[in-house]
Amino acid sequence: MEMDTQSEKTTNISSLESLDSYIEQQDNKANFKYVSNIPDVCKEYPCILGIDEAGRGPVLGPMVYGCAFCPINEQMILQQLECADSKALNEEKRDDIFSNICKSNKSVGWAVEVISPNSICNNMLSRSKYSLNQVSMDSAIDLIKLAAKSQVKIEHIFVDTVGKPEKYQDYLKSLFPEYKITVAKKADSTYPIVSAASICAKVARDHALQVWKFPEGLEVNHTQFGSGYPGDPVTKKFLVDYCDPVFGFPQLVRFSWSTAVNALKTTAYHVEWEEVNETDKKSPAAINNTSITSFFKMTNKPNRPTERVRHEFFAQRCLSRKVEF
Repeated sequence: MEMDTQSEKTTNISSLESLDSYIEQQDNKANFKYVSNIPDVCKEYPCILGIDEAGRGPVLGPMVYGCAFCPINEQMILQQLECADSKALNEEKRDDIFSNICKSNKSVGWAVEVISPNSICNNMLSRSKYSLNQVSMDSAIDLIKLAAKSQVKIEHIFVDTVGKPEKYQDYLKSLFPEYKITVAKKADSTYPIVSAASICAKVARDHALQVWKFPEGLEVNHTQFGSGYPGDPVTKKFLVDYCDPVFGFPQLVRFSWSTAVNALKTTAYHVEWEEVNETDKKSPAAINNTSITSFFKMTNKPNRPTERVRHEFFAQRCLSRKVEF
């Protein structure tokens, strides 16, 4: 399924401040990609490239896929940067390492794709199901293509996975036969280049939440909605306090998650759909009823719009009017 994705790059991110500034410029209802400046050595010498994600499980905010790359003969710099699994590091340490990765732009490069909660939900709830696993796989593939397009001389790709690594690895090899590919569980704690990708993804997600702007106009900062994980009491409170009984949640929330669905059941208005079968349609009561369309007639007025513009609330959620099911 095609996902709405903004341009790959408009500025150079060299610090946490410039990361915040860049994210604030984006439309958080759509996906966007960023790729760092590519070190010359990454274009000249064979490179390793790692891929990992952040924010797969939370009910709030985007999911972010990240990749990092460096020359094989300079990968010792990853240990000097203290790259480790982002989940094993506190926020301050992750931010410090990310800042140092940005400063090591002569030998290390990185890229991220920020996948909006709006996009995730629209895909998962569409008529043609587009699972989170498929979203994840396509994002990883796009990052590989983005690095190759940016002239990174890729030799070996390392990918972290939560599913069966063999099937995923075989699929990637069929797409990229020119590269060595290793897909493994917990690759973020095994391969430093995947650890670097994990840190870039996690920091990008954390800061996307910190600078989140609510298109609904809510005056809420990130301390009021917590980590986004279903077990977080602050997140649970946010889901209750900011659930409109008619329109549901703001776009920060992944409304396709069971946590959100359960919150809607207890907070939002219930809707009952009356089923009308063919027998009912032919009953005397139905035949004698006046059709609502009989109260309207066609006009020949010029310059009359042929289609009513839908409110952005419905357009952004891929909702359309249906009279038959």
